[in-house]
Amino acid sequence: MSKTESDKKIEDVLIIGSGPAGLTAAIYAARARLNPLMIEGEEAGGQLMITTEVENYPGFEHGITGPELVAVMRQQAERFGTRFLTRNVTAVDFSVRPFKVKVDATEYFAKSIIVSTGASASWLGLPSEKQYMNRGVSACATCDGAFFKNVEVGVVGGGDTAMEEANFLTRFASKVYVIHRSENFKASKIMLERAQKNPKIEFIMNSVVDEVLGDGKSITASKLKNTKSGEITELKMQGLFIAIGHKPNTKIFNGVLDMNEAGYLKTKPGTTFTNIPGVFAAGDVQDPYYRQAITAAGTGCMAAIDAERWLETQGH
Repeated sequence: MSKTESDKKIEDVLIIGSGPAGLTAAIYAARARLNPLMIEGEEAGGQLMITTEVENYPGFEHGITGPELVAVMRQQAERFGTRFLTRNVTAVDFSVRPFKVKVDATEYFAKSIIVSTGASASWLGLPSEKQYMNRGVSACATCDGAFFKNVEVGVVGGGDTAMEEANFLTRFASKVYVIHRSENFKASKIMLERAQKNPKIEFIMNSVVDEVLGDGKSITASKLKNTKSGEITELKMQGLFIAIGHKPNTKIFNGVLDMNEAGYLKTKPGTTFTNIPGVFAAGDVQDPYYRQAITAAGTGCMAAIDAERWLETQGH
């Protein structure tokens, strides 16, 4: 689309980002005849694209893979008339009406915007970690914990997320090792004490994962390095959960939309309204707490309804 062509068209709803939040918003907006344009990003589909088995999404009694779930949602959004652009948004200008969204040199204009750019799990950055992702290495205990019944697993991290994941995993695993780089925890006292009191959890302090070991199919152990002595040890485990935090994908909204200290977009309680009227946020980009496909889809539905009603009040 040339610049002059896109200049003429003002979208009713433009959705930035895909995944369950964006795709649900697209289904609702399209059914409301708002003819949404979704700029889905070059890595479309969000975190579900790196999730092998999804067993907790209602409606799929035998489970479904993450990519299949995204594909089904995308087809549903497309069936009602959503248009897709598989590119990354490079800049936004929400200080003008209509709002302006840039994809490289091309500008798109919209009366309302739904931001559903998601969050990305932080990883250790080891080649072996990448090799065994979804083969024992995970960043979501709630998603994958049930696959680790009666085996030993490790959790990397020292914050509330790590303590929550470790406690949750004791429902399935026979033993959970919490591997933490220092002796100081970011976790709140109550969460730390809960983990320390759990007989199935063992803390391994001043240690980092140096390498994930496996047989090519799944993980068998982790190589740990002591941060004080540099000593390397091997610890047998069949699962490794990385719980060192998530980063919301909000860089392009810096200084534009209100965020908390961690970079998550702030929405008005009980709604998807951001600080800019006409701009809505849904899914993990505004949810540091639940981070599930189903909750993301729920807020995607809310964002589409919020946008539709807001457009009505503006006389669109």
